[in-house]
Amino acid sequence: MGHALFHLAFPIADVSQAKAFYVEGLGCELGRETDKAVILNLYGHQLVAHVTSEPQPVQVGIYPRHFGVVFSEETDWQVLLARAAAKGLDFYQQPKHRFPGSVLEHRTFFLRDPFGNLLEFKYYRHPEAVFGAHDQTAIGDAPAHRGGQGVQPGDSTPS
Repeated sequence: MGHALFHLAFPIADVSQAKAFYVEGLGCELGRETDKAVILNLYGHQLVAHVTSEPQPVQVGIYPRHFGVVFSEETDWQVLLARAAAKGLDFYQQPKHRFPGSVLEHRTFFLRDPFGNLLEFKYYRHPEAVFGAHDQTAIGDAPAHRGGQGVQPGDSTPS
């Protein structure tokens, strides 16, 4: 199979605010835009932010919906983390280290865009944990750690 790109469309309320967060903040490349939508290149994948006047439900916690990037190099994860902090982006969950010492070991943090969309950025120490490690059964945070509040940077809660 040839190389494929991931595509995700999601709601926003304002194109200029979306560009400020995604282009100036995260460093996405700007694609086509109108007053109703903007195309963004997020690490080679196509995001399309569509303006809607429909009120969006406020999500409490990181589930059921979020999107993001899994980095293959920890330094790339660290660069984005530093950029997000320097740009003053809204951290929904601070950086944390999950499952240290196991095949599922990874680093993660969550951002919230101006419209309430949650984004997760991860780096797995062992690449096979991304799609493999089928003998492992842990997926997601424990219920006490699913929200954005009260999570500490050193938390090693499962994901």
